[in-house]
Amino acid sequence: MSFSYSKNFLKRFCVEDFHTSNETQSGFFSSDLLPSLGAQINQAIKIRKYIISPFNPRYRAWEMFLVLLVIYSAWISPFEFAFLRYKKDALLYIDHVFDSFFAIDILLTFFVAYLDSQSYLLVDNRRKIASRYLSTWFIFDVCSTVPFQSISLLFTDHNGGLGFQFLSMLRLWRLRRVSSLFARLEKDIRFNYFWTRCTKLISVTLFTVHFAGCFNYMIADRYPNPTKTWIGAVYPNFKDMSLWDRYITAMYWSIVTLTTTGYGDLHAENPREMLFDIFYMLFNLGLTAYLIGNMTNLVVHWTSRTRNFRDTIRSASEFTKRNRLPPHIHGQLLSHICLKFKTEGFKQQEALNGLPKAIRSNIAHYLFYPIVQNVHLFQGVSVDFLFQLVPELKPEYYPPKEDVIFQNEAPTDAYILVSGEVELMSRIDGQDQVLRKAAAGEIFGEVGVLCGKPQPIGVRTTELSQILRLNRKALLNILQANPADEQTIMNNLFLKQNRWRSIDVEGYHDPSLIQSNWLFKSKGIHDPVSSYENNRNLDENKIELFGPEMGEKTRISQHIENGETAYGNSHHRKQTYISSSSLTYPNSADVLKSDKKRVTIHMKFQNHKQSGKLIILPDSLEMLFEIAGQKFGEYNVTKVVNAENAEIDDISVIRDGDHLFLLPS
Repeated sequence: MSFSYSKNFLKRFCVEDFHTSNETQSGFFSSDLLPSLGAQINQAIKIRKYIISPFNPRYRAWEMFLVLLVIYSAWISPFEFAFLRYKKDALLYIDHVFDSFFAIDILLTFFVAYLDSQSYLLVDNRRKIASRYLSTWFIFDVCSTVPFQSISLLFTDHNGGLGFQFLSMLRLWRLRRVSSLFARLEKDIRFNYFWTRCTKLISVTLFTVHFAGCFNYMIADRYPNPTKTWIGAVYPNFKDMSLWDRYITAMYWSIVTLTTTGYGDLHAENPREMLFDIFYMLFNLGLTAYLIGNMTNLVVHWTSRTRNFRDTIRSASEFTKRNRLPPHIHGQLLSHICLKFKTEGFKQQEALNGLPKAIRSNIAHYLFYPIVQNVHLFQGVSVDFLFQLVPELKPEYYPPKEDVIFQNEAPTDAYILVSGEVELMSRIDGQDQVLRKAAAGEIFGEVGVLCGKPQPIGVRTTELSQILRLNRKALLNILQANPADEQTIMNNLFLKQNRWRSIDVEGYHDPSLIQSNWLFKSKGIHDPVSSYENNRNLDENKIELFGPEMGEKTRISQHIENGETAYGNSHHRKQTYISSSSLTYPNSADVLKSDKKRVTIHMKFQNHKQSGKLIILPDSLEMLFEIAGQKFGEYNVTKVVNAENAEIDDISVIRDGDHLFLLPS
């Protein structure tokens, strides 16, 4: 993924995963919004003239500027309410300038499109925008912007009316902008979530301390008897103190009360203060629980992986000691746990599992296709086959000296080496001997998977390796759906087997490894070796089914001319792509000879039996009936029984040396 794509993704993520423009783009990083069900993915969204997109970078910058003004308002409003009965001219002018910016924003909001919560499309209709704004936040925004302190001058000689000061506190409504900002920052991956969350919690705490301290001072300042207040009891002439000293004293009381320390030097002296202190301490119970819960969650989440890793290492060590496992197994176990801890930090698999299948396929195609297309086993196959195969690959990491495949284990997976190095090993005379080393881009375990036999060799890593695991069932299903590619893969497999003859591995290049599977077909699982043999050229494989004592020879080619195969299949065989001059693998005659059964057949009538004839058992009852008709005359044979007069309906139950009795119709 290029850097520009990552940059675009971050931009989209920061604006709540939506973006729009006047140009139509396609792909994952397109500018289209999330459509409703049934809508076109690449539908272009064009904003009407004089309408502003909420995701416009300039509008975002304007919102950030307003957030800075909100922070100032959140501090100055309680401070003015408590400590400044009469505003100075300079401070009054500053408030008017700031209020003018928020008034401009109110007018601007009538021209800002909004995102519909149901269709997830931008609504740029001016009437709908105005109707939505007027019915939601318009009244609150106006009340928080009106300069009530200046209006108070029309009714009083000064701007210190308590009622108007209460109305000025409506400016705290603007804090919702700060809340929206933190919500976006928490989703922005460019900022650390832990520190973003901590900053939010600290900000909430500081604002609470500031607001409570100012409000409690306001109660004392307006109480009829100043000496009967929380601050007057300690400082009788507190109104003559400097503004800074009074503010610090108020903050001191607020923090002591918030933390439930309560030194007793500053405490409520009258019912008004007592009532406020009661509500403040009840509020502090919820705020303290909120802060402690969030901080605990952040710390636990930060350290949980390391703690779980240490617990896993300790459990693994105790397990090896309890069961007296050898040191090399203990080392492999700890290496695997350490590697898993490192790879889990990337969260690769979790990220892939949460994506739609099409996106996962595109990612797998981008990452693994160049590797798979260079694997010798898949040389010459179609692009469609590789496209189906690549999404089935599962990437895994293996530490050094870890066994990937054990010799003679069940063939469940094949493996493709992406990076690192592995050793191919065979156990000879009770010792593991290294046959050769495999480098990146090689496949191993494919012989056992394709032939349905236990893995003929073992595989062990020599260094940190990334390996793609391919499930046997998935591979066979893809082969069954692509018969032409199946032929190509079997050719490549046999060519590799021929090269392996130079290495003495018991069973790896033994013809019986392939030969025994050509006559075997597993139930419910596609057998590529059997399918491959069923598609070999019949002109090279005409087999004599009967010995000289039969008096005549019948060839499989006679059945082929009648539209049947030698194995009773109704489809014609395909030409193989293997050159007989380059390989020395068994043909069909050798296969039958290695697994042939000799049986004696008799024609059974009501009053007598004809003498028996010794034949080689064919592969189907239909062929057996045809041979009987040729040997005993043109009888229409329909049934066959054994010596115990039990009817046989499956030729596979017949044993070598059985006597079969054929019943004509």
